[in-house]
Amino acid sequence: MNGFDWHADPIVRDTVVTPAYRNTQNVRRFLTAQCGKDFAFDRAFMAWVKDGTAKTMGDVADEWTRRRAATKRL
Repeated sequence: MNGFDWHADPIVRDTVVTPAYRNTQNVRRFLTAQCGKDFAFDRAFMAWVKDGTAKTMGDVADEWTRRRAATKRL
């Protein structure tokens, strides 16, 4: 069984974040489409994505949106 190709395979909200996850341009395109033009990676967010807990790319987009809203409230 071949693993998910983070560079080329289509990413949807149900795509499972695998141990081989990479912050690729493909991932950036997906998250920009989900989160808006202001999407950006930061170290804390990248660490959360790769922390080993089960999550989908929909969870990742939702978490970025939640963190963004929390910083805007400060």
